[in-house]
Amino acid sequence: MSETKIPPVIRLKDLKKRFGIGDAENFALNGIDLTIKKGEFVAIMGPSGCGKTTLLNILGLLDQSIDGDYELDGQPVVSISKRRQARIRSRQIGFIFQNFNLVSRLNVIENVALPLIYKGITRTKRLIIASDILRNFHLNEREYYMPHQLSGGQIQRVAIARALVNEPSIILADEPTGNLDSRSSHVIMEELSDLHKRGNTIIMVTHNPRLTTYASRVITMTDGKIETDTKTTILKRKTSKAKHSPNPRHHNKRASKSRGNKK
Repeated sequence: MSETKIPPVIRLKDLKKRFGIGDAENFALNGIDLTIKKGEFVAIMGPSGCGKTTLLNILGLLDQSIDGDYELDGQPVVSISKRRQARIRSRQIGFIFQNFNLVSRLNVIENVALPLIYKGITRTKRLIIASDILRNFHLNEREYYMPHQLSGGQIQRVAIARALVNEPSIILADEPTGNLDSRSSHVIMEELSDLHKRGNTIIMVTHNPRLTTYASRVITMTDGKIETDTKTTILKRKTSKAKHSPNPRHHNKRASKSRGNKK
């Protein structure tokens, strides 16, 4: 019997992104061929203006005015309805971008819980899940702060917690530690590393070569094209003494069971 081949998460064929018309026309992306399998951690590097962020926006279904082919989970994106694309963005893709876009009228825990509304989860459960992931980012003491009461690094970590709360299968990160100090950067990258170990597909744009040590594959881009594509060995790191629960929801179930056994 022949085994059923699992399609790659992402397949691009001769992908192009044009800007301008006539003599002013130029290519932000110029003939990208790229295949990314489920569970890969891909770091994309290159100088400013080489097309890294443009590529990330296309992969996240935020920009669709393209030439060439883009298949997501084996299905041509052009054949996916706008409504279903929106559902995929809200449930399957986690965005970690430099512009944090926190809702100013909501406090920290409400901002993080926001994506869970689309799953129909009750308010109480949403807040429990959001609280657990905030604890992972050492923000549990800031749950009821408003965004304007946070430092820049704290805002970045809240935005990342919000991107991960829905447990997306694909995570797109554009300079996820760009505005963070070394300690906060370590917390973020360890969280992404843990998600990768659990089978998530991560695609990260970065200017920091140190962050590529977390990736299983490093791509460099120049002038809208892929220049190099190299598989790497992820460096082993010492496990932190303060271990986090691998899944906040499992943690909640265990805690509830423990409380239920107490007399």
